[in-house]
Amino acid sequence: MIKNINKDSLAPTQKSERKWNWFEISNIWVNDIQSLFGYTLVASLFISYGVTGWTAFLALIFAGLFVTFMVNISGKAGVKYGIPYPVLSRASMGVKGAKFAAIIRAIVAVFWFGVQTYFASTALNLLIISLTGITLEETYLGITLTGWISFFIVWVLQMFMFSKGMGWVSKFLNIAAPFVYAVMVLLLVVLVVKSDGSLFIQANTIMTSENVTFESELNGFFAIVGTMIAYFSAVMINYSDFSRYSKDEKSMKIGNFVGLPLNMVIFSALALLITAGSVVIFGEKLTNPMDIVAKADSTVLSLVAAIMFFMATVGINLVANFIPAVNGISNIAPKKLNFKISGLITSMFALVIGGFWVSVISSIGISSIVNTLGATMAPLFGILIVDYYLVKKESLDIESLYDESEKSEYYYENGWNIKAIIAFGIGSIFSISTVWLESLSDLSGYGWVIGAILAGIVYSFLSKKEEVLVLNEKVA
Repeated sequence: MIKNINKDSLAPTQKSERKWNWFEISNIWVNDIQSLFGYTLVASLFISYGVTGWTAFLALIFAGLFVTFMVNISGKAGVKYGIPYPVLSRASMGVKGAKFAAIIRAIVAVFWFGVQTYFASTALNLLIISLTGITLEETYLGITLTGWISFFIVWVLQMFMFSKGMGWVSKFLNIAAPFVYAVMVLLLVVLVVKSDGSLFIQANTIMTSENVTFESELNGFFAIVGTMIAYFSAVMINYSDFSRYSKDEKSMKIGNFVGLPLNMVIFSALALLITAGSVVIFGEKLTNPMDIVAKADSTVLSLVAAIMFFMATVGINLVANFIPAVNGISNIAPKKLNFKISGLITSMFALVIGGFWVSVISSIGISSIVNTLGATMAPLFGILIVDYYLVKKESLDIESLYDESEKSEYYYENGWNIKAIIAFGIGSIFSISTVWLESLSDLSGYGWVIGAILAGIVYSFLSKKEEVLVLNEKVA
């Protein structure tokens, strides 16, 4: 019997709570991909790397398969033991070292949660203006009065949803994912009608490219793969936060496959066709759908786009930002900070970050700091995987994971696993260097993968070295 654990936050999920089948699991990824940034990123891949559309498609599929494999192995412990990332990381980092790891993930998540809350409010702002025609142009901190009203509505709506717990989160994801696809298809139909059918001809020109070589195609392929892996890296490390609600490992794997590589193909195809529509109708390749809406000057399109982007942005906020932030904050003081309290703290930070995004935060270069913190997640992932599969052999002591006393198997040295800290430091030096050193900027897309592998190798070496020392002591 595990004692003194807040049942609303980090406690292992019971069998009755593990209700997510492949559909719920797949919707995690659908919502992660279907954000405004996700659309812009995917659409730009077809025209930004100097490769053919088919190469871009293959790269997206490969990246989807790679990320699927990685989350299958990082999520397995969540399915088996029902534990979230902050608890799972105690096995590798130590009961105190895990707080450090969880705080890093939480800071990144809280920051982007606030930013995405602001961007979701811009979609609602467009919806309000389209429906009422009212534009309150008086500006405070760089945001119009209508924008502030939209921002507070989104903020309150998210707080309400989060206060209801993971059950409501799951229901929203199930609704948002199919709804966004329906709206994208509707937007595509509108563009096809406006283009008199020539949209598909233009799409074919995007799929081909002149003056391409094998070298340029290969370089572009790996650049796109690296970009997409970096995009999904945050969810990869804390995937047990979601897999702990899965019915079984089979449901998780099917959901991951449907939600990632398969969904990536469908979403990318829609993004390609909509981008092609912008060329036919407006004479330029517009990768930001909001630009398409602005040029269309159509109330119907404005309504469609506003609803789509609002649902999509709130969806990714739930998946990539809110849940990791809440679990990370809860891990600081599990006995006092439950799901609702941690959610409230996260929302309050979002109010400040989102409110000051336009006037202050976006102009002071804080993104480099956040990217630096994000880079440190790569070695944490490598250490986590090596520890669980190679060192612990997929066997964890649940009682010890929730015991912060010296009796815990994972107390190590004053609550810190020194081997993991050393490996983390070495891996982080490289990952962080790709953010700040111009000479390594070309590796920024690969920084996550290399940082994770480097830290994993160092941790594996130090662990084996310790095993040899222990064995020699026993022999002596």
